Amino acid sequence: MKINTTTILDAITGGFIHHPHPVRLMLGLMSLLAFAGCQTPAPENKSAGEPLAGHTGAATLREGDVLKITFPGAPNLDTTQAIRSDGKLILPVVGEVAAAGMTPVGLEKDLLNRYSSQLLSKEVRVTVETSSFVVYVTGAVLRPGKIVSARPLSAIEAIMEAGGPDYTKANLKKVSVTRLEAGQFQTYTLDLKPTLEGKAGKPFYLQPSDIIKVPERFVWF
Repeated sequence: MKINTTTILDAITGGFIHHPHPVRLMLGLMSLLAFAGCQTPAPENKSAGEPLAGHTGAATLREGDVLKITFPGAPNLDTTQAIRSDGKLILPVVGEVAAAGMTPVGLEKDLLNRYSSQLLSKEVRVTVETSSFVVYVTGAVLRPGKIVSARPLSAIEAIMEAGGPDYTKANLKKVSVTRLEAGQFQTYTLDLKPTLEGKAGKPFYLQPSDIIKVPERFVWF
């Protein structure tokens, strides 16, 4: 709020004497000047579409996602297929198209450019029918390897998908989850023994490409 100090001074010098309550007027004007001097510009808001640092959009497409792609102006081009392990789709006319790592809106724009000369209605729609992701389980489990899931998956569920822990040597108190975050690998240590004993606990949900390791117990001979 911009305060015209000249007007205020005029009010002090010109109207002060005639004001029915001169002391109240002086105190009020002094408070107003102090308020005006303390104002600072409000910080600019970041763009609503700007992602937070270290986070990836939930709508980012991944290998294994099943996409329904429709062309309202050319239904003969419509297709439903999964993104291959190399991150690509095979579409009519244009052939291979990279999809993994893009958002549905970004893929729509890319396809609109590729098919622009063949579309009467300049519109393409990309819908994610099902979404899956891959995690890896290693260490003292019965079937170590890659786990593919189409739903939210906790660390204990991934271990059970890998055949469960090898109880003869698994150290369930120090299960580790290695995750790539903001370009660096971070490791989380979990105590899953209480969960497997039936005790209440909060699940640790996995993210794509997490590596879960069940270490072996140290045994004294």
